[in-house]
Amino acid sequence: MATISQLEGDSIPRHFLNKTRNWNEARAIDTWQIFKIIAEFVEGFQKLSRIGPCVSIFGSARVKEDDPYYQLTVEIAMLLGENGYGIITGGGPGIMEAGNKGAYMVGANSVGLNIELPFEQQFNNYVDRNHLLEFDYFFVRKVMFVKYAQGFVVMPGGLGTLDEFFEAMTLIQTLKIDKFPIVLVGSSFWGGLIDWLKEQVLANGFISPEDLHLFTICDTAQEVVDHINNFYSKYLHRPNF
Repeated sequence: MATISQLEGDSIPRHFLNKTRNWNEARAIDTWQIFKIIAEFVEGFQKLSRIGPCVSIFGSARVKEDDPYYQLTVEIAMLLGENGYGIITGGGPGIMEAGNKGAYMVGANSVGLNIELPFEQQFNNYVDRNHLLEFDYFFVRKVMFVKYAQGFVVMPGGLGTLDEFFEAMTLIQTLKIDKFPIVLVGSSFWGGLIDWLKEQVLANGFISPEDLHLFTICDTAQEVVDHINNFYSKYLHRPNF
């Protein structure tokens, strides 16, 4: 949930922003937050419902342009764009920029779902100006990533990347959304995590063997696109949720 400082500037009575608040005042702030949450959902649904099939690409914001994973992400996004998919990213730097750049280079829809953070993430220059969205709430943004994506391409990254990967897996495992392709890119990067899932999580009975088939690992752009295309040779494109 947003903090009080995040809510400053919104249409909230100033006396609700005092440092000392009683329980009723805290509840009143929660009530005002509902309207902003609804507004973010409405704007996201309106803008993204018209973009057609897309693939969400995740990965580190800290990757530089000369990094091999940055260059591979551009290649993946270009190839996906040439196969009729738009690209959705978090709209910021690093892997996100690479994904939007690849889409931009081939004229595919290039979507950026930015999040307001204390260190202020900026949109990259390759997001379509009419496909820019700004979010205060991570959970609203995550719905948009999943609802309008026909697949997830997960590049090497940090905690946010892992969060999106496991969130998608959990939603599919619990049948909250339809199955869709999840591709981890970089066997050398992801191999240790997969070994741990097998040796610890699966071995202790915390997941089922079929849960390890909810994703695939690829190392080249062509492998990524072939996997997604093969999936949709059997299933229809449609929004989740």
